[in-house]
Amino acid sequence: MDDVVLTSEDKAALEELRSQLDRYEKSTANLIPILQMIQEKVKFLPPAAIKMVAGFLEIPSSQVYGVATFYNQFKFNPPGKNPIKVCLGTACHVRAGDIILENFERKLGIREGETTEDREFSIDRVACVGCCALAPVAIMGKTVHGHMAPSKVEGLVMRVQIEREKAERERQKNESGQN
Repeated sequence: MDDVVLTSEDKAALEELRSQLDRYEKSTANLIPILQMIQEKVKFLPPAAIKMVAGFLEIPSSQVYGVATFYNQFKFNPPGKNPIKVCLGTACHVRAGDIILENFERKLGIREGETTEDREFSIDRVACVGCCALAPVAIMGKTVHGHMAPSKVEGLVMRVQIEREKAERERQKNESGQN
């Protein structure tokens, strides 16, 4: 967990949140609301946030971490710009959803619950997305991809990478004053 690299935006958000802690009484009863506030702003709970909360509430970091890991609403890795959710509910599981998950992990070089170093992609396993007739299902961003096949994984990832490169070329073109 300590190997999470904070961006300048993450650091700025944590500094802003540090000043908002004063709104809370120094009571462990406020631990979950404080963690929720941090996650809402930063989108995950970095180690620096765990230490900050522990210092504010004057409790061990291990206690903050223990509470946060108990609830699945809290994330400890930053979300990717393109979050991928692979359904492993019953219908998707029996139609090899686990193989779809493995292919995303292999293609991106990360495991479920992790985010690529460039924060472009993150992968999560979900229990059910309510699209059983389309099984197996993966969701990339807000787009549902039904009847997924292992061969479709590379194309989905490549499409995002091509769009990113295209946007970067367009940005460079605009910056250089070309039309």
